[in-house]
Amino acid sequence: MYDTQLRVRYGETDQMGYVYYGNYPLYYEVARTEWLRTLGLSYRQMEEEGILLPVRSLNVCYISAAHYDDLLTVRVMLKKLPGVRIHFFYEIYNEQQTLLNTGETELIFVDAKTRKPRKAPEILLNELQKYLD
Repeated sequence: MYDTQLRVRYGETDQMGYVYYGNYPLYYEVARTEWLRTLGLSYRQMEEEGILLPVRSLNVCYISAAHYDDLLTVRVMLKKLPGVRIHFFYEIYNEQQTLLNTGETELIFVDAKTRKPRKAPEILLNELQKYLD
């Protein structure tokens, strides 16, 4: 589990001041990439090593609205070690700790040259194991 915070910017809201629904997956990506960075990995590093991570599926559940200037906590969780696929779970809270949104993404490890699925890199598995123990 990893938490990151971000503040809702004006351009991320609609005319009512609510976060536009399409921005929640972007918030998931911020949390996911920052978590990987804390593990000593980055998307850039994996791409340089010939590994791509396209999204296979996305599921979003809107519970309550986030608003302009809210400080959000985006929590990302992993329930099991990845194989060829990695499945992330998300929760977004406001400053009052009200759950606003939940989501899931499934990504696939792909070899950049062959464009075929491949297993998760060992370095990632070793770091993720620490979180699951």
